[in-house]
Amino acid sequence: MSVTATLETPQTGKYEQPTGLFINNEFVKGVDGKTFETINPATEKPITSVHEATEKDVDIAVSAARKAFEETWRLVTPEQRGKYLAKLADLFEQNLEQLAAIESLDNGKAFTMAKADIGNCAGCLRYYGGWADKIEGKVIDTNADTFSYTKQEPIGVCAQIIPWNFPLLMWAWKIGPAIACGNTVILKSAEQTPLGALYAAKLVKEAGFPPGVINILSGFGKIAGAALSSHMDVDKVAFTGSTVVGRQVMKAAAGSNLKKVTLELGGKSPNIVFKDADIDNAISWVNFGIFFNHGQCCCAGSRVYVQEEIYDKFVEKFKERAQKNVVGDPFAADTFQGPQVSQLQYDRIMGYIDAGKKEGAKIETGGERHGKEGYFIQPTIFSNVSSDMKIMQEEIFGPVCSIAKFKDEAEAIRLGNVTTYGLAAAVHTSSINTAIRVSNALRAGTVWVNQYNMLHHQLPFGGYKESGIGRELGEAALANYSQTKTVSIRLGDALFG
Repeated sequence: MSVTATLETPQTGKYEQPTGLFINNEFVKGVDGKTFETINPATEKPITSVHEATEKDVDIAVSAARKAFEETWRLVTPEQRGKYLAKLADLFEQNLEQLAAIESLDNGKAFTMAKADIGNCAGCLRYYGGWADKIEGKVIDTNADTFSYTKQEPIGVCAQIIPWNFPLLMWAWKIGPAIACGNTVILKSAEQTPLGALYAAKLVKEAGFPPGVINILSGFGKIAGAALSSHMDVDKVAFTGSTVVGRQVMKAAAGSNLKKVTLELGGKSPNIVFKDADIDNAISWVNFGIFFNHGQCCCAGSRVYVQEEIYDKFVEKFKERAQKNVVGDPFAADTFQGPQVSQLQYDRIMGYIDAGKKEGAKIETGGERHGKEGYFIQPTIFSNVSSDMKIMQEEIFGPVCSIAKFKDEAEAIRLGNVTTYGLAAAVHTSSINTAIRVSNALRAGTVWVNQYNMLHHQLPFGGYKESGIGRELGEAALANYSQTKTVSIRLGDALFG
């Protein structure tokens, strides 16, 4: 099998898609010659096959990254690292339509949404390019006989394992801060969505990065992901995905060389609507909070709590709004919700819908397959949901939300915090006092007020409790990829003692 394939998208026509493993700035075949198919979720048909990374390929990629770090990348100035990232951001913008089309083809997300993702990728890479020469230490004055200072140094070789729901956005979120801090990278894409990461790898070479600095592997979590997590020459692993797999990554890191770990994991986020909220505005954001990206969003507002005085009115109007969401062909101009990413994910979501029905929750709208082809599910709203129901407790990761009522602010806070997760939350109210009190009381890494899912590369993002360790984005992400060295120099001649 070749390391490229000629593919076609409805938006951009024919193009050359890399299918090999990207190691040392070259696309290569896997050592064991294994390949796997990637499926178009809108048609359930294969798009193409890509080369699969096994443990042997991981070893080769890690060696390339180590050599680049020790012999080349450590000598590159912070200013030059910033220029490389800025050039890569420019190339993302120049290739925006092609990257977005690949994302829609491989992931199933609406093309209009994919374009926004690629724009945000460019913004993220450019932002961290700007940080590269501003990562500084400080002088610490302890006494007259010593000169002491700290400096921030790269960690070294970083493994990064990304999910399938935002393939290219997670690519940029991971690579941006790691490169800005001076590390080298081996990134493993999700097996469901390998194509965008490989096309972006082509842009890495075009941007002029030295060989071995950024390596991109397609492969399975149980093989390539596990090999990276336990590799004795990987200094740090960053993982975005489920809490279950996050625990496995952490165990592997601890059981190997105790490599540093950051985890951005699952969520079951509360979206709280008070009686004084602008109800139409709140419904618009609640709709976006759960059905954006087909509900395949770790911070999705899947638990909706509405104050009892406006509960009935809210449910009726929210139902009407959800029924207006256009579900269908990702490349259609008016599509808001495309298919779920895979048969496995489709079956999992439908299983939760069945559980909700059996436990006595009421379906206000949706609850069924949409269409006859593709992994499409109707936007689904459950009411009459109690806190002990499975659909209120577990992360569904699909276009399904549960609504319950609350009496007062204290109950809203209590219900919002009754979860093992703590990734995000939202508060809808016209009272700034209520907004601040409730935001401060919610145990979540991000709290939106009168909005939802408004992520930005300048704002830190990450979880409390079982939603993860560390922060993505903003200045905070730099701490994930740098370590502090203290240097203390004796100035006097006096001997100790």
